[in-house]
Amino acid sequence: MPASRPIASDGLPGLRRSGSVTELLFLYACATEGPTQLRPIAEHLGLTVQAASHSFRQLRERGLIAVRDGRYLPTVEGIAWLHGTLTGLAADVRARLDRLHVIRSTRALAAADLAAGAPVSIELKDGLLTARPGADGPSRGRAARPAARGDLVEIDDLEGIVRIAPAAVTVRTISEADLGDRRLDRWIASSLPGAGGLLAAEGLEAYHAVRRLADRPVVRFGVAAAARDAARLGVSSTVFVAERDLARLLEAFAPGEPPRLAVLPVRGGREPGGRRRDRGGRPARQRLQ
Repeated sequence: MPASRPIASDGLPGLRRSGSVTELLFLYACATEGPTQLRPIAEHLGLTVQAASHSFRQLRERGLIAVRDGRYLPTVEGIAWLHGTLTGLAADVRARLDRLHVIRSTRALAAADLAAGAPVSIELKDGLLTARPGADGPSRGRAARPAARGDLVEIDDLEGIVRIAPAAVTVRTISEADLGDRRLDRWIASSLPGAGGLLAAEGLEAYHAVRRLADRPVVRFGVAAAARDAARLGVSSTVFVAERDLARLLEAFAPGEPPRLAVLPVRGGREPGGRRRDRGGRPARQRLQ
């Protein structure tokens, strides 16, 4: 007789097969109640006697149930099948619940002076959870106590969802020829991110070339992890890297689900609208997903 794989070995999606839930509940009821007739178990499950009889025949053909001493009881294989199915379901449900966070209160940065009890809308701004006056946003709450602009404020009675639009990571590559070119400072300066963006450099040469021109701290260590976290919170990143270090940098982005990456050479002029051009005057852009 063919072995029966647990129907929920793939979690909840495994229950989509027609009749799977009925078979699971039918066999479980037989295991826990040991009925002598199908009618009581059919009534308990809200089935017709004909439907219960069909489930019994299906399970018996797979060697999962039998009638012993006048009772409908799972076989050894049936008990193992039940255990595997319920264990798979429990693990899948736990994993799904772990990804759902029900938060009724939080702290946020006050975007303006707030009075106690004032309605606020919660949003991500430059990667920071921010509370602004008004209840017109998709996520709303009330200030638990007064707060001045720029202070952390406790927000109660939260409802709705804070929408996060993942940002992209732009990688600017520096070639060996670029490192010796007197125009490198100008190219780097024109490639620096705007306000609120993350600036990073992978490797000593790229870091040395960028830090002299940067108006903000330059992330040097854990570059891929920092850029990934920033992108997840809606903050774009610009990462400078020597061409020979590019493969190593991209490899660090590979595990899991990487952010949207755009790789561009630092050398070249800027097109109207902010696009850059390669050395031959053509738009230069390589997208990696």
